[in-house]
Amino acid sequence: MTPQTGGMGRNDALRAARLRRGWRTVEQAAAGLSEHGQQLLDDRHFTVSPRTWRRWEGARPGWPSEETAIVLHDALGRWPEDLGFTTPPGWLRPEHHEEAEVKRAFVSVTAAALVAGPTQPQHVDPALIDYFQQQLEGHYRADMFLGPHDLIGTVSAQYQLIDKLVRSAKGETRRGLLRVGAAYAALVGWLYQDAGDMNGASFWRGVTQEIAMRSRDPHLIGYSLVNQAQVRTDLGDGFAVIDLCEAALDDASRLVPKVRIMAMQQQAHGASLTGDRTAVDQLIDQAGGLLSRVDDDLPWGNACRRTPGYLEVQRATCYGRLGLGSEAVSLWSQVLEVVPETARRDRGVYLARHATAAAAAREPDQALEIARSAATIALETRSARMRRELETLEQMMQPWQDAPVGRDLAQVLAPVSEGS
Repeated sequence: MTPQTGGMGRNDALRAARLRRGWRTVEQAAAGLSEHGQQLLDDRHFTVSPRTWRRWEGARPGWPSEETAIVLHDALGRWPEDLGFTTPPGWLRPEHHEEAEVKRAFVSVTAAALVAGPTQPQHVDPALIDYFQQQLEGHYRADMFLGPHDLIGTVSAQYQLIDKLVRSAKGETRRGLLRVGAAYAALVGWLYQDAGDMNGASFWRGVTQEIAMRSRDPHLIGYSLVNQAQVRTDLGDGFAVIDLCEAALDDASRLVPKVRIMAMQQQAHGASLTGDRTAVDQLIDQAGGLLSRVDDDLPWGNACRRTPGYLEVQRATCYGRLGLGSEAVSLWSQVLEVVPETARRDRGVYLARHATAAAAAREPDQALEIARSAATIALETRSARMRRELETLEQMMQPWQDAPVGRDLAQVLAPVSEGS
C-alpha cells in the first residue's frame, strides 16, 4: 500500500479529489474532465471515458499523458503524482505550458465578461440601478472577509447581467447602468489582481475604462485611470503609474475629492517606485487635505472612508518600497492598532509589509513574530497579493537564512508556499 492508494485496491487520493470537485460518480468525473479539457486546450476531441477514470481509481492507475496531466492539474489543483498515479522515471512537472496557460487565462477572464451577439429586447426598470448599487456595497464588505476566489464568479456574473440590460435600456436608465457596470468591472479587476492573475486584472481594467468612457462620467473616467495605475504599480512600472494618475488629474476641478485622493495616493506609489521620497510625502499630504471634503454618495471607491488610517497605509507602503525600514516600522505599528480584526485580508497584507520593514530595519526577530500572524491569514484568504508580500519578506530576510531565525521563518512560510 502506497501513501496514495488504499488497502482495498482503490486510488483514494483521486477519488477524494473527485468528490471535492463535486463529481459524485465516475461518469460525472469523466464528462466533467472532458469538458474542462476541451475548454482549456481548445480541443473538442479531448475526452476521458468513464472506463479510463474507473481504471485511474483502481489499484493500478498507470500514468496519464502529459496533456491529460495538465488538464487534471487545472481541474483538481494537483499533479498526477499527488493524485495516486504511478509516477514514471524522469517525470518533470510541466510548470510552464505557456500556450495552455494563455488559453486558460483568456477563458477565465472573458467567459463572464461580455454577452456575445444581440440580446432579446426587454423592459429595464430604473429601480435596478439602486438594486445593483446596494449589491455592490455588500460585495465590497464580503471581499474584506473572504478574499478574491469566492467572489470572482458572483461579481462577474452580475456584471454580465448588467451588460445585457444596458443593451435594452434607454436614456438615464442606460447611463445609470453604465455607471454601475463600470464599478462592477473595476471590482472584478481588483479581485483578479488580488488573486495574482495580472492578465485577468488588465483585461477587466480595460473593460472598466471602456464602460466609464461610454458613461461620459468624469469621476468614473478618473477612477478607471487610477484602476489602470494600480495594475502598473503591481507590475513595478512607476513612470506608467505617474502618467496615468496625472492624466486622471488633468482637470481635477471637475472631480469629486474622493477621486482626486485616489489619484494622488496612487501617484505617490509611482513616485516610490521611481525613488522620489519628496513627491511621496507631498502627494499624500495633499490627499490628506481633501479627506474632510469627501461627501459624495457614489457607491464605488470608498476605501478612503472605509479603511482606518487609509493614507498612512499608503505612506507606510511607499516608505517600505523606498527602503526606509525604521520609519515604515513606526507607521505600520500605528496603522495596525486601528485596523479591525474583521478586515482579515487587509490586515494580513499590512502585517506582511510590517514584517518586511522590520527586516529592512535589521530586526529579524521582530520580523519573524509579525510573519507568524501574516502567514496564518494568508492561508485563510488564499490572497496572491499577500503571498507576494511574504515572498518579498523572504528576500529581505536572506542575510539570516542560515541562522535559527531564518530557518524558523522558512518553516512558518512553508505552508503558504505549498498552498499557492
